[in-house]
Amino acid sequence: MTTWNKRARRKLSKERGTILKDWGGRIPLALIYPNTYYLGMSNLGFQTIYALLNSYDNIVCERAFWDEKAREPLSIESQRPLSDFAILAFSITYELDYFNVVNILKSSGIPLFAADRNDSHPIVIAGGPCITANPEPLSPFFDCFAIGEGEAILPALVEVISEGIEGSKEELLQALSSLPGIYVPNLQDGKTTLRQWVHDINDFATTSVILTPETELGGMYIIEVTRGCRWGCRFCLAGYLFRPFRYRSLDYLLDQAETGLKHEKRIGLLGASPSDHPEIEELVTRLQHMGAQISVSSLRICPLPPVVLRELAQSGTQTITLAPEAGSERLRKVINKGVTDSDIIEATTNVAEHRFKHLKLYFMIGLPTETDDDIEDIIKLTLALKGHIDQKKAGCRLSLTAEPFVPKAGTPFQWLPMASAEILTHRLSMLKNSLKPKGIELSSESVNWMVIQGILSRGDARLAQVLAKMEGTTLSSWRRAMEQCSLDAGYYVNREIPLSERLPWSNIDSGVNKDYLESELEQARLGEETPPCPPAECRKCGVC
Repeated sequence: MTTWNKRARRKLSKERGTILKDWGGRIPLALIYPNTYYLGMSNLGFQTIYALLNSYDNIVCERAFWDEKAREPLSIESQRPLSDFAILAFSITYELDYFNVVNILKSSGIPLFAADRNDSHPIVIAGGPCITANPEPLSPFFDCFAIGEGEAILPALVEVISEGIEGSKEELLQALSSLPGIYVPNLQDGKTTLRQWVHDINDFATTSVILTPETELGGMYIIEVTRGCRWGCRFCLAGYLFRPFRYRSLDYLLDQAETGLKHEKRIGLLGASPSDHPEIEELVTRLQHMGAQISVSSLRICPLPPVVLRELAQSGTQTITLAPEAGSERLRKVINKGVTDSDIIEATTNVAEHRFKHLKLYFMIGLPTETDDDIEDIIKLTLALKGHIDQKKAGCRLSLTAEPFVPKAGTPFQWLPMASAEILTHRLSMLKNSLKPKGIELSSESVNWMVIQGILSRGDARLAQVLAKMEGTTLSSWRRAMEQCSLDAGYYVNREIPLSERLPWSNIDSGVNKDYLESELEQARLGEETPPCPPAECRKCGVC
């Protein structure tokens, strides 16, 4: 038994809820998360698709992950090589995981390019947020893509695969190309693929399936409370690609929590903005009466219901994260954040009063129209907030995360350039040099890798050759491959794209009107905000 097999079996021994099925008479499908087991098993969407696929009697779905120590990727459940499976389904959340996608296919002995595979090779599929936004950089590698939410796409997909898996790959792909939400690059022929979404999320359970301590969320049962976001921050991929904003009924959530409490004491409430649930205060109060400890995936500065903070404090939560995004009210209007300085101060004061041990503030740098003065405003605001915390003598530590803005396909800022690496590095240095002497820790991702993320976010199919040529996942290898392919990084990420130019992802229809995106961009240029989406008032985006 290899070292990898032993590691896989150790992971299995710690899991509760693993689905093990006999392969006899079933279609074997590998569900692949192109990053570590720890990150993949922390992803509720990945777990949801795993359970949905295994709910079909004629499908056996096993998980696989990227493990740089393994000679070749194997499934967790049976430790089989990926070449043994009929379907390889990648769940891709982050652009920088594209490198791992390539490495997985290469190390599995499966031809990297779809054009080089024949009927003896697995059908290779991908889905996930960045795929729904812009699949083009990976399009030469995949037979097809699922555009939108898996729950809405899987029933028809599984039916067609079940009927056609024994036939030729060409015929199966022809059948798949006719399905809503399925994009087959070789058969696209000028058509657009419309994003699919679930209209009533009560129809599908989105909760923890496998419980294991080897995740970011160990010791917690996760329940999706809301999907999408009603605030319309103009930089936010999730806020546009998961429209419309939806929430689960209170009774449904309490039933799910009752199930979860049979396994874990702590219930995690997941969503882009769980506090926007219209009955969030009653939900957390009822959960507390059920004996649950509560965690919330994210908290919006405004509204920040006092009941939620109180219940989180009583549940033993140590850290609260708030996202002002920008230091000045001017720039927050540009990005449509919808919070003021006084909102931020009030929220911070409330956190300190509830005696949380750690407050994390999340900011973005390099936002459209940003100048060094906006960075100075981050510094001033942070120091003012530290003063309010210190006045409370609550023992609450303050830290900052500052990440570069990356233009995302499908958002109003998709046309705008990313700031240069030099500017981003300079502005991070401004923050660090001003805040570190005050005892405020600053963390950030690598600027150079975030620029690469920006290139992949707005990229086209030519980037597949770059990914294929790379020898190792290093900055030098990336730059060398870009040069070999005669591609200019600045073309992809440092220029403003004219509104009249056809975008690489124009063959994907997110459902959000292009005119609406353009109008939101114009509002940003004017420094004006757009009101959030109330259910009774459509914002004319074309989805709600």
